[in-house]
Amino acid sequence: MGVRLKKTVVMVGMMGAGKTAVGHSLARRLDVPFLDSDEEIVKAANMSIAEIFARDGEAFFRRKETQVIARLLDGGCCVLSTGGGAFLSAENRAMISNRGVSVWLNADLDLLWSRVRHKQTRPLLRTADPRRTLREIHEARAPFYAMADLSVEVRADYSVEDTTGAVIGALRTRPDVLEME
Repeated sequence: MGVRLKKTVVMVGMMGAGKTAVGHSLARRLDVPFLDSDEEIVKAANMSIAEIFARDGEAFFRRKETQVIARLLDGGCCVLSTGGGAFLSAENRAMISNRGVSVWLNADLDLLWSRVRHKQTRPLLRTADPRRTLREIHEARAPFYAMADLSVEVRADYSVEDTTGAVIGALRTRPDVLEME
């Protein structure tokens, strides 16, 4: 039995939750493209996100992020991974909910820390106490992520494929998003 995606699936959540890995896996399983809003911003600006922040500031970046997400939602159905801060914007949340479906990959702090603590690609964690910083970000953002259309628990004992299966299970509760063929 096949499935057909009728709306773009937008992966939201904290750094380290698995938005990119699960997003790629989900896109393969649903036979649709995978896109990453941060990658699209980098391509459009021809500079890294850190460079955009340094040169133009966060407010400029957030405006560009909203424009890019809108453009990607206007394209064909896909799986879209967003940066961790994108879903904090009420405008982005409404746009995603109206034109797609948001899926929160809900991972606890210990799991997130185990995944990001050795990575040097997380500028927000370049602080004196990165675990505390991660906890503060997690606590501040969780209420926004909880507004997602669907929530899937990410567990330490789940593989990427297990989590992808859980996301598909959640999507099956939404016939406006996933049609069984």
